[in-house]
Amino acid sequence: MRILIADDQPGIRKRVCAILASRIALDTCDEAADGQEAVEKAQELNPDLIILDITMPVMNGLDAARKIRQFSPDIPILILTMHKSRQLMEEAQKIGVRGYVVKAEAGQDLVTAVKTLLQKQTFFPAGL
Repeated sequence: MRILIADDQPGIRKRVCAILASRIALDTCDEAADGQEAVEKAQELNPDLIILDITMPVMNGLDAARKIRQFSPDIPILILTMHKSRQLMEEAQKIGVRGYVVKAEAGQDLVTAVKTLLQKQTFFPAGL
């Protein structure tokens, strides 16, 4: 399984890769530092799952998700963000994002969300 993680903070990318590698069968964990790089790598690598932060330089995660949807409508996208916002979550859903996890709750939700998306289901917290 190949996962692409886009976040402008290298430490977050490394931690997410480590958490996922310890809990699921992960072949490759590719990284992108901004939304534009995420779009380019998504097109090049065709990952099984993409995890996007919202607040990134060059192109934000929601705009990156829109672009990725144009050429890869079936790749599940999970938003992993610091923004605990129902409005942003609903905007992500309209784009076709299949999951939303707040970084503060990633310890309890991230692995569950990834597994859920890989089973072709959605993961959106009810409490937002």
